[in-house]
Amino acid sequence: MSTHAAARVAAPTRREQILKEAARLFAERGFHGVGVDEIGAAVGISGPGLYRHFPGKDAMLAELLVGISERLLAGGELRVSEDAASRDGSHEALLDALIAGHIDFALDDRPLITLHDRELDRLRDTDRKRVRRLQRQYVEVWVGVVRGLYPDLPEHEARAAVHAVFGLLNSTPHLGPVRSSSAGEGAASGAVGSKAEKGVDAERRRPTTTPETAVPDAATPRGDSAQDLGRPGALPDRTDTAALLHRLARGAFDAAGGAWTAPDGLTEQADG
Repeated sequence: MSTHAAARVAAPTRREQILKEAARLFAERGFHGVGVDEIGAAVGISGPGLYRHFPGKDAMLAELLVGISERLLAGGELRVSEDAASRDGSHEALLDALIAGHIDFALDDRPLITLHDRELDRLRDTDRKRVRRLQRQYVEVWVGVVRGLYPDLPEHEARAAVHAVFGLLNSTPHLGPVRSSSAGEGAASGAVGSKAEKGVDAERRRPTTTPETAVPDAATPRGDSAQDLGRPGALPDRTDTAALLHRLARGAFDAAGGAWTAPDGLTEQADG
């Protein structure tokens, strides 16, 4: 195995383990419903041992929400730069890559969506503003790509379409358990951050796999408890779920860009 391949499968660091379990517990029971000792127990260390990694729960929450905003933006910018360097790059392939990457985030990091929805206001003012700024930048990456594919679409309409698609994709916490499969995991590589390095080309296969809405906004339905993370009756297969979300997202952008024709009755209502 090459050094690069080995790095991909390297075990998460203790700090990463702590953040993953903190996100899960905060999403399930709320920030104030979880103690440091419980987070420590989830990763096999004493509560006081956590303080060697984080000064407290507030620091964990800030790193989770700032961190995912940074990784989403970095992943989007990476895809744009990869596309610009490719001689056969296209706006359609790039949009598909952005959608696939965000779907990976929305399926693999669902607790972070719940955290943003419920706990963002607990961040210090400086951290909260940083999250908002990063998310606005992420939105603008998408707006540029959408307008490249649909050049007649006004900027404000493109931005509205991006927010609508984020609301759709960020509804994943309200799906039931999504069963992973080897095919789904392989096809849906390259979410954000380190996952973006797994290959933009794989993401562009369509799809095997708001300003503040890079993580959810008011368009995302809200649940009352962690039960919403495991609601029965949802699509059980990760690959099928990713493909459905991708089709819905592309359909929304096609509609905004004029590729979809509204039924006559609907057009008349809008005109009236």
